[in-house]
Amino acid sequence: MGTTYLKFDNDSPEMQTVITWWRALNDNRGDRAELKRCDTLVEVTFTPAYHRLRFALGKIGPVNDDALALVAGLLSRVKNDLDGNTLAEQMATGKSDGSARVSGLRFRRLLKTKDINEFFIAMRRVIALLGGAINLQSLTKSVYYWNDGTRKQWAFEYYSTSPSEQ
Repeated sequence: MGTTYLKFDNDSPEMQTVITWWRALNDNRGDRAELKRCDTLVEVTFTPAYHRLRFALGKIGPVNDDALALVAGLLSRVKNDLDGNTLAEQMATGKSDGSARVSGLRFRRLLKTKDINEFFIAMRRVIALLGGAINLQSLTKSVYYWNDGTRKQWAFEYYSTSPSEQ
């Protein structure tokens, strides 16, 4: 039998696990605060909340520890789960004047980011720019599998939603 990879699709068991864990952060604000204080992904891995998520997902399939630390650290900053638009589409829309909430320049810098800790810092800023209202599934899947395919998908989604940011 082959390895079962975590998919983080809408109704997948792993996505349900992530959503349950994220909602539990509202009941345990200490865990949320501890995660939000983490400046690096190594610090995220020192938190009990991260390990609860890791243990729960480990029952479904093998876990990429660094990618999961990125997910946990970022999800602690999300206030509301928004259905509908993907994260890249959310970045491309939303300002009252019709412009993107994440500028084209910032978005292009984000796409070029390869270092996972730099990406963590940049994504924390993006979440703040979006007011903490994020599509959880899109964020989780995108950052867990941050690679050239994800970058390309984000570019298509962002620029087809906000062509004025080119």
